[in-house]
Amino acid sequence: MRISTNTIYQSGTNQLMNLQSDLNKLSIQTATGKRVNSPADDPVAAARILELNTAKDQNANYTSTRKTAETLLQTYEANLSSVTDTIQSIQSSLIAAGNGAYTDAERAKLANELQGSLDTLKGLANTKDSQGNYMYSGYASSTVPFDSNDDFVASSVRTKLQIDVQSQLPVTFTGDQVFGANGDNVFTNLQDIISLLKTPITDSTTQATFNTGLATSIDKMKGSLNSVLDARSEIGSSLNLLDTLNTTGDSLDLQYDASISTLQDLDYAQALSDISKKTTILQAAQKAFVATSNISLFSLI
Repeated sequence: MRISTNTIYQSGTNQLMNLQSDLNKLSIQTATGKRVNSPADDPVAAARILELNTAKDQNANYTSTRKTAETLLQTYEANLSSVTDTIQSIQSSLIAAGNGAYTDAERAKLANELQGSLDTLKGLANTKDSQGNYMYSGYASSTVPFDSNDDFVASSVRTKLQIDVQSQLPVTFTGDQVFGANGDNVFTNLQDIISLLKTPITDSTTQATFNTGLATSIDKMKGSLNSVLDARSEIGSSLNLLDTLNTTGDSLDLQYDASISTLQDLDYAQALSDISKKTTILQAAQKAFVATSNISLFSLI
């Protein structure tokens, strides 16, 4: 069976185009260092690479969120450390107030000192973070948590952040949680103590009233300190959890990189070898094509 000149020409042209396409693909691969530069290069590998990159990006987002959570919790820890110091100082003053040798004037002086501690506590409770949000206002972060009457007037709902696929972590604390509910918080207790210390002791009745009030206040202050320490304990546990998740996240990131590299990275030695082979084949094919074309043209004369 005779093969037409046109068929021979077309076959040769297709072969040259395919070889040139292969060389172009290899050239792109060596330039990018990637074996897969488009879905057409390897549809299955390209789909898997996309999936892995999506998972890697999600992991990076969680890592960033955990960093935000860590910063917030550390801010609370610093604030609550100051609250702890202030309350413990108040407790020491209350123990001193129980000294039966104290005069009315000395108790009044102690009351003035405790007024300073009260102002310090309220300042810590109504403080703002670096973003200008009230730390203990929950979702109502633009509302001052404790008003001039020492009432909690903000939100009791804590902010949570998604720190991994399955976990949300509370990263804020509310004023009523840490400092107490309305009518029974550390501020009203301290106000009662100050009033008690300013009241002169004139007889056994006022002495008994003072002793009872002081004992009650000491007990309430202990409860206030426990609330603060509970919050700090939660912060410690949360920071430990974040450390664990960060370690897991770092490990996942390495696994994603390794898997992507296996699918995508180019074997340069193999690629250069392929380029050399393809170039040799292309040159030979070009010579053969020219020779075949000349023979075909000669046969037409």
